[in-house]
Amino acid sequence: MKMLHTAAILGLAFASPASAETIADAMAKAYANNPDLNAARAGLRAVDESVTIAKSGYRPQVSAVASGTQTRFDSELQRRPRDFHQGAAGLTITQQIFDGFQTLNDVRASESTVLSNRESLKANEISILLSAAEAYANIVRDQQVVGIRRQNLAFLKEQLKAANARLTVGEGTRTDVSQAEAELASAKALLATAVSQLKQSQAVYVQIVGGAPRDIKAASPAKIGMPRTLDQAVAAGLRDNPQIIAAEYAVDAAGYRVKQAEGTMLPGVTIQGSVSRNTGDSFNNGGIDNTSGSITARLQVPIYQGGAEYGQVRQAKERAGQQRIVVDSVRLDVEKTVVSAHAQLDAARASITANKEQIRAANQALAGVIEERKVGQRTTLDVLDAQQSVLVARESLAASQRNAVVASYSLLASMGALTVRGQNLNVAEYRPEEHYEAVKNKWFGLSPVEGR
Repeated sequence: MKMLHTAAILGLAFASPASAETIADAMAKAYANNPDLNAARAGLRAVDESVTIAKSGYRPQVSAVASGTQTRFDSELQRRPRDFHQGAAGLTITQQIFDGFQTLNDVRASESTVLSNRESLKANEISILLSAAEAYANIVRDQQVVGIRRQNLAFLKEQLKAANARLTVGEGTRTDVSQAEAELASAKALLATAVSQLKQSQAVYVQIVGGAPRDIKAASPAKIGMPRTLDQAVAAGLRDNPQIIAAEYAVDAAGYRVKQAEGTMLPGVTIQGSVSRNTGDSFNNGGIDNTSGSITARLQVPIYQGGAEYGQVRQAKERAGQQRIVVDSVRLDVEKTVVSAHAQLDAARASITANKEQIRAANQALAGVIEERKVGQRTTLDVLDAQQSVLVARESLAASQRNAVVASYSLLASMGALTVRGQNLNVAEYRPEEHYEAVKNKWFGLSPVEGR
């Protein structure tokens, strides 16, 4: 059933076009519809609850207990058995007064973890937007290649017709016809491959964007937020890339975990209040029902816990050191990605200029070879070779234009600028802080917060 649904969506891609879809539209749809992105948002909402869980250490713990006992007493000295009953009910409230700042640091660590995961979600959003832009650019390229190869096929059909005509009047040879037939068959295979590649690119587009491509037109490299120089791009990436910011928040969380582990070696103070009610008959309590209450203060000073506490502190410190090293690694990776994307963009722009010149020269050469063949100075093979040069040049231009588009958006992504707000996308921006603010201080409730 799923395969039929996908096939139906892809079929719509070849139907009559509706409104034209831009690369910005594709990114906006992916932002709203991509299931991987929606799953990541749900995961962040789950992480938000860790703050509420940590804050439970500040709050009282309340428990109630009730019991009832029915006893039958039988003795040889009694005419008949006697029944006795006893009932008890109690309520206990426990409040942690001081726990060595463990709860405080647990809350701070959880808050830093939420902020880290929020930046990771932003990095995920950037990745999905980049994938949507790449999928769009791939379709544009593949559509151009299909069109070029169809034109090439039509040209080769004319060449085969001309070769047969020259053979009929005795001006050509059977070899010329065979060469034209071979090139025509090769062109049909190339066209079939191009159509297959286009369908594959459309399937990827549906997977990422969540809908079939509609009347996709040629895309231009990104303009909004593009840096003027490589140094400016690197500086922006090191400042704004969410992967770096997420790693820095992870360092903060690890630091608080160290303090939390150290807190296990500090004294703890707990106050507990309880009230109970006992009822029964003369066999159990002299026939007097009673109510009792108590308040207990408890001071616990850990002296030695088998060395586990020291190991936990050392472990937490090593993990904090690990996170600091991860920050350095992420910074280097971001810088490499920025430089690589900038270099790819420069290369793509240079290739576009060269490919356009290549097309101009190849078309002139093809026209000249055709004229020279008319006067017997060139053969059919020369014409076919010249046409092949035109085909290669035009397809190279399509690939270079695609590479320029992808490289420009890759550069923005590595800088942390490929966002809904940064690109002015026409889609409602997901605000994770709204859910966090709604749940961070909740005391009760089983249902997830609405209005996601």
